[in-house]
Amino acid sequence: MIPKDLFAKIKYIDITTSRLVESVFAGEYHSVFKGKGIEFDEVREYVPGDDIRDIDWNVTAKTGVPHTKRFIEARELTVVFLIDVSASEYFGSKSKSKAEVIAEICALLALAAIRNHDRVGVLFFTDRVEKFIPPRKGKRHVLRVVREILGFKPAGKRTDLNAAFRALNDIVSRRAVVFVFSDFLAPNYDKLIKITHRKHDLVGVLVEDAGEVAFPGLGLLEIEDVETGQRITINSSGRRFRKKFSEAAETRRAERKRLFDSIKMDHIDIRTDQPYIQPLVRFFKERARKGRFV
Repeated sequence: MIPKDLFAKIKYIDITTSRLVESVFAGEYHSVFKGKGIEFDEVREYVPGDDIRDIDWNVTAKTGVPHTKRFIEARELTVVFLIDVSASEYFGSKSKSKAEVIAEICALLALAAIRNHDRVGVLFFTDRVEKFIPPRKGKRHVLRVVREILGFKPAGKRTDLNAAFRALNDIVSRRAVVFVFSDFLAPNYDKLIKITHRKHDLVGVLVEDAGEVAFPGLGLLEIEDVETGQRITINSSGRRFRKKFSEAAETRRAERKRLFDSIKMDHIDIRTDQPYIQPLVRFFKERARKGRFV
């Protein structure tokens, strides 16, 4: 039995994202994430406007009536959400936690994917692989994915991107579109992310809380690193502390961008206190402008 509060969140996400897919994202998704070329569908009678290069001369000769070959786009892409469920991903200083925003974005992308006959899977990770849901089609499968994201209870607390990339490369053999939801605060993953991006089409999705960008001035506080358990006391209202905090956040962002740009990996920056629609629309339009397809 699904708890009432979790059921309400799933229902809200289903309704909200379904409307967005209908109005905005289904076409954007289809135009950017194309299939692997075209495949033969059928032979039918030629009609004015058909490409004469597609005329099937054998059938035309047998029937005495011009016939043409019809081709369709070969889709059936595999889309995988690689989701960091370490302790930091459940932080939230505003009305929504990062996990809730990630669930909404995944639902939106997954609904667009299944509308285009693609399969969707999920790999949850911390400092280990926590769970893998194999790629499948269908609305029921998408809602299961949303439920898992909202209610998942990981065993680990820290982040190991290398473990996630190794598992992805072992489990998913065919080329996939992989959305990596993480803060990317992990050591020594530069080499493996490059290898993985050559095999799959990686898209980094950084979901940040406002409190991770600019620390609120709340006076003396004892804070705990949710991944390491380390505790320290800080003066959160101090100008020096807040300046150093913001500079450190900006440095991390610049380093991530340099890495992503160096391997030509697309990325999307999302804030939990701001609408995520515009960053997603920008991502689709920029990717289409570059002509970067699967």
